[in-house]
Amino acid sequence: MARTLVVIYFLAFIFAISNVNSTNSYYSFARIESCSGCRLNRLPDVKDFIFEDVPTYDKVEFKHIRGADPELVLFNEDGEEVERLDIALLTRDECNNLLTLKGFVKKPKQDEL
Repeated sequence: MARTLVVIYFLAFIFAISNVNSTNSYYSFARIESCSGCRLNRLPDVKDFIFEDVPTYDKVEFKHIRGADPELVLFNEDGEEVERLDIALLTRDECNNLLTLKGFVKKPKQDEL
């Protein structure tokens, strides 16, 4: 039963994000907000995403908030919060795909400059 709820939640999540304007001009920057340990230690995919993948993205940062569940917060060019998404149930690949879907790209590698 719990697995069914997770699948339903995930499908609803994908449907919701697919119906949002995801052009590069819509979101100016993003922030991942989460605790840096505690609950995050029980979410290894999300933890790896935050500490290994997020630093590779342009205009995406991590903000430590003690006791906070991991969320992706999206902002417009005026710095106003546009959208907030819970990423706790996502895999590392799903987190990366979500950022890409929202229009964020990885920084060029040093050897590509």
